[in-house]
Amino acid sequence: MPGDPLPPMTPATDPDQTDLVSRLLYRDGMVLIIDKPAGLAVHAGPRDGSANLMQMLDQLRFGLPRPPELAHRLDRDTSGCLVLGRHRKALARLGELFAGGQVEKTYWAVVVGRPPGEAGLIETPLKKLERRHGWRMVTDCKGLPSATRWRVLGQDQRLTWIEAKPLTGRTHQIRVHLASIGCPLAGDSIYGRGTGDLAAPRLHLHARHISVPFHPRKPPITATAPVPGHMGKLLAGCGWTDKDSK
Repeated sequence: MPGDPLPPMTPATDPDQTDLVSRLLYRDGMVLIIDKPAGLAVHAGPRDGSANLMQMLDQLRFGLPRPPELAHRLDRDTSGCLVLGRHRKALARLGELFAGGQVEKTYWAVVVGRPPGEAGLIETPLKKLERRHGWRMVTDCKGLPSATRWRVLGQDQRLTWIEAKPLTGRTHQIRVHLASIGCPLAGDSIYGRGTGDLAAPRLHLHARHISVPFHPRKPPITATAPVPGHMGKLLAGCGWTDKDSK
């Protein structure tokens, strides 16, 4: 199959979570990009016996002796573009690109509140805080350097539709950074709990677009994931329409 983006899925709908072939956004001999559904962990947790993405990758072998492997990860409740390497050479190249910050990732989020302006750069260091009953990421001047660029795409009287581009790859980075400027993500039961207004039962964070400069002398590999069904209503309230998915 040529290395081209696949025909887009219908916006604001969710294909079967277990049918990864129907969620393919890009495929060539080295790289696959899928639209990961929200609510599906990429791998098993230490005490989690539920289904995970790693258990399903065999259906994406497409004739190769081994299934593809993850080149990076998305949180369980985040949907959208997820890159896979089809063999060791591809995974090594992808690992270099992600580690070097050369992969451009664009997320869409719906947040509760209004940010301070129309665009900005958050450069607050982040640190993992371990607790007896679990862990979370926190802003801390002694934490790891972290940067997220953001801009407003739309609003209603209560919510804001934001495009976020993480320039570093810290765990929960976008969620913590946006909460730190007074705009926690809709449905974020961890970092939005203090506001008293979650606005939705599920996290509203979507890996909308990705650009991977895999081949040095060729254009980057790109993919765009359609808006998932659970985010359509709040996004529409902030001005999103189906034409924005083209």
